[in-house]
Amino acid sequence: MKQLYLLILLFLAMPGFAQQTEVIITGRVIDDKTLKPLENAGIKLLSATDQKLLKATLTNNKGEFALSALPGRFDIKIEFIAYKTQHLTNKEIKQSIKLEDIILKEDVQLLKSVDVTAEKTTVELSLDKKIFNVGKDLISKGGSANDILNNVPSVNVDANGAISLRGNGSVQVLINGKPSMLTNNNGLEQIPASNIEKVEVITNPSSRYEAQGGGGIINIILKKNMLSGFNGSAQIGVGDPANYNSNLNLSYKTEKINLFSNIGYRYRNLYGSEQRYQSVFNNGIQTILRQNNKQGRNDDLYTVYLGMDYYLNAKNTLTGSFYHDLLVNKDTTNYHYNYYDKNNMLDSTINRSEHYREPQKFNQLELNYSKTFDKKDQKWNTNLQYVFWNDDENQDINQQKTFPTLNSASRLTSRDIESSDALFIQSDFTGAFSGDSKFEAGIRANIRSIRSDYWAKADGILLPAYDNKLKYNENIYGAYFQYENKFNKFNYLLGLRAELSDIGISDRKGDFAASKNYIDLFPTANITYKLQNNTDLRLSYSRRINRPQFWQLNPFSGLSDTRNLTVGNPDLNPMYTNSFELGILQRWGKLTFNPSLYYKHATNYFEFILKQAVNGFVNTPVNLDYEDRYGLEVSTTYNPLSWWRISWDFNYYAFKQQGIFENKTYRSEDHTWFTRINSRMKFPKSFSIEYSFNYRAKNTDIQSVNKAQYRANIALSKDLFKDKVSVTLAVNNIFDSFIDKQVITTDTYYLESNFKGIGRLTTATLVYRFNRKKDEKDRLPNQE
Repeated sequence: MKQLYLLILLFLAMPGFAQQTEVIITGRVIDDKTLKPLENAGIKLLSATDQKLLKATLTNNKGEFALSALPGRFDIKIEFIAYKTQHLTNKEIKQSIKLEDIILKEDVQLLKSVDVTAEKTTVELSLDKKIFNVGKDLISKGGSANDILNNVPSVNVDANGAISLRGNGSVQVLINGKPSMLTNNNGLEQIPASNIEKVEVITNPSSRYEAQGGGGIINIILKKNMLSGFNGSAQIGVGDPANYNSNLNLSYKTEKINLFSNIGYRYRNLYGSEQRYQSVFNNGIQTILRQNNKQGRNDDLYTVYLGMDYYLNAKNTLTGSFYHDLLVNKDTTNYHYNYYDKNNMLDSTINRSEHYREPQKFNQLELNYSKTFDKKDQKWNTNLQYVFWNDDENQDINQQKTFPTLNSASRLTSRDIESSDALFIQSDFTGAFSGDSKFEAGIRANIRSIRSDYWAKADGILLPAYDNKLKYNENIYGAYFQYENKFNKFNYLLGLRAELSDIGISDRKGDFAASKNYIDLFPTANITYKLQNNTDLRLSYSRRINRPQFWQLNPFSGLSDTRNLTVGNPDLNPMYTNSFELGILQRWGKLTFNPSLYYKHATNYFEFILKQAVNGFVNTPVNLDYEDRYGLEVSTTYNPLSWWRISWDFNYYAFKQQGIFENKTYRSEDHTWFTRINSRMKFPKSFSIEYSFNYRAKNTDIQSVNKAQYRANIALSKDLFKDKVSVTLAVNNIFDSFIDKQVITTDTYYLESNFKGIGRLTTATLVYRFNRKKDEKDRLPNQE
């Protein structure tokens, strides 16, 4: 606690709290045809007398920007890739001013002669979120969405694919701002890194976002074409262990339509391992088990993404898209069990092998209508999404005792056919009362059903305990309203969201039936205060919910390792979180500094509890009383030289968890930290090198101690033929150190496990970019 108090004092003693008399220049940059905001447009403030650069910034996702300076006479330069530069010259500014909308037009000559590839800032910091742009990310090329997320500040993906934000696993992952079944059960491995444009990390969301996710929201934005004419890129990659991928991205844009597509294939053959040691005391008798597992993961992935924007006119746009992937898993796992007596003498040996095959088919259809109005800041957006998928899990397991005598082998087979249908509808309207006063309102419905048909046989005989069909229905209806306004140096956004949850789970046999119906209100508040030039203070609050996912409710577990089963809990209740955050965004020239203090109080907290069973252990999620979590996060970016960018993130947090389950009190109190540093250098002749290092300190939860973990990655890239070709060589997990180590100690047993999902991975990637721009004479007469 003493260290945290010192950090808080340093935080409050920052020089950014000093007051200066400066003017604030704000505005918005939009496209001349669609009137949509242009994100990441460059704004430069120049001295009108000698053209000296005074300040520079980028527009946010609303196309808005803000610069501060002492009163004077300025030139303002607005730049955006593939657009004509706009100049506002000799403007005398004596007081804070809001400029009229700045309209940029496409630069046809530039598009004809130059193959433009944007290189955005790797990490952008704003007051309500962090934006990680992956367009030029080297380390993740040839990988998946999980590889991207492992390079995002505050985010961690462990060896099993579990995602956490600031060390909190109660996080909601969205794709293009909407929920997707691909975010469940490590499904993000199915999204190629080449399909992703950026990742948004939102730690305290406003009411426009669904309330799911007590730890915050991670929003994955897929790539979409913005350049006119015919454009595309082709990518091919190889890796060791076997990791082959290819990707074709094509687009064509005119005044009326924008066609975009992405087709990909990936083949992987990777290896993992696990070592477990357990000592169990039962009626005064000690039994020791040393277990070794070796896994071979083989998968083929085919992806198709097709879409079109149709510009009905300057104010109305219709967008349709289709996403499909087929993933075929063919895994083999060998389990080796050695049992010892209390004198550490070998008692028996059992070998178990599993052949697992699972084809998964995922489909997503989406239709979006967007309308803008003559009145500034007024727009209407409606989205319809239909998702349907199915998978067929097949296990074929053989087990044989080989010591002290060789027994005959036994065979266990199982099959689980799962399918899902989900309909998502959302409509939002944004308007303005007057001046800086804005409001936003919307409705949302998410209707989903999942069916699971499961059976298992032992030596051809059906096992009644594993013959059942599961039905799961989840209907979530929501509505929200939020109001935004500015007052002097204050900017506030207040919102309220209401959600109706109707959830039911039951089985064919009638062994259990659980139904949850409840209405909740979720208030949000975001308040910012401009302390001085380039210094902003932000205070935010939100109430969130974490509904248990289907896999946490499903009581039927796989039978891969019957000595260590994980089963769901159909009666699991949702968790509620009240979240508070205080942050500062400070910019000093080439340095951006963003510290934040946060506190979260969660009730109905759920955690996995490990229980002893007859022949091993069962891991199941249960509701506990509460969790308190508070911490300090610091994010920085620094450009010491024009060719060198460094980012550093640090997160320290403490927590207390407590609850009672089956008349036993569980309590844990600990503190831990993790950090990440990334360095990227771009040398002459288009040569780049990027390095990242992640470290997570030891931490303790309700039952286990999780050992420290670190991971280092490096990548080198060379651009050729006027940047039309890029060659990248990357090594992830250089020191083969990405290992989950866990220890559980109780009065009756001791468990220690080391799990390595993927070891060192080396990949080489070749990217070829091509385009054929529309010539000026080919443009329609009404185009400018």
